[in-house]
Amino acid sequence: MALAQPEPGGPSRAGGHGGGLLPQRIAPLRGTLATTACMETLQVGYLHAVAAAAGCSLSQPFPDNGIDWHVSHGAPGHLVDDEVTIKVQLKCTYQIPARPPGATFAFTLDNAHLVKLARTPVSVHKILVVMLVPRSQDDWLRAGHDRLDLRHCCYWTNLAGHPVTGRHRTTVRIPTSRIFDDRALCEIMTRVGAGGRP
Repeated sequence: MALAQPEPGGPSRAGGHGGGLLPQRIAPLRGTLATTACMETLQVGYLHAVAAAAGCSLSQPFPDNGIDWHVSHGAPGHLVDDEVTIKVQLKCTYQIPARPPGATFAFTLDNAHLVKLARTPVSVHKILVVMLVPRSQDDWLRAGHDRLDLRHCCYWTNLAGHPVTGRHRTTVRIPTSRIFDDRALCEIMTRVGAGGRP
């Protein structure tokens, strides 16, 4: 019986790594899709992973009216309904380093977009989720036998009531303490389900 030789960069290269992440490999020939389009796809993948782990469903408004996703969370403990929904606007940038210093980092929005996110009161709450990624696509993710690492991180904030301060664009501050993961999403939904804000 003939055994196929392992492909370069295949599982055999993980030897000595204890089943962890595979070592960095030579960059593959990537497609010609614009980097910004790839960033949009990456942040959607992040949102899907978080929603799946949180037990939430996702829907995409059509046509898009300035909000990317509706995230719904059903639980018997909700007071306002058996299922609550928030609206999520996704943004992605490589211009801000991972783990930015300080308690917040600056992110700039078009004023028209900020007005939509800042409106209050609302019947369905909105959050802004900003993903920070490495500049190079080669560094966006690493796959291993026991996990998939997606870099770097998403942070969330509720901009309800935020003032417009710039002529055309306004800089907002995103708290680095608000990492957007499944636990954070469940906590957001619990607060909204009790009649509060995200």
